[in-house]
Amino acid sequence: MKVTVRYFASVREAMGTGAEVLDTQAATLAALRAELVARGGAGAEALAPGRAVRVALDQVMSLESASLTAGCEVAFFPPVTGG
Repeated sequence: MKVTVRYFASVREAMGTGAEVLDTQAATLAALRAELVARGGAGAEALAPGRAVRVALDQVMSLESASLTAGCEVAFFPPVTGG
């Protein structure tokens, strides 16, 4: 299935792009993250297990166990603090 993946802030810098459309077999956000990590490179480091990364599914903050659907939008970004 095709999904749109968006990257923000330091994750965008590591991935080298702000967005891409991926053809994935991942059923969950966690599986998609694992696919992205498996590609290697700086993006893999930014999304590696244990790294603090927030995930949104169709613009709603979600747990990595959330299910993907064809055409959905996934966003990865570092935690944000305000002041």
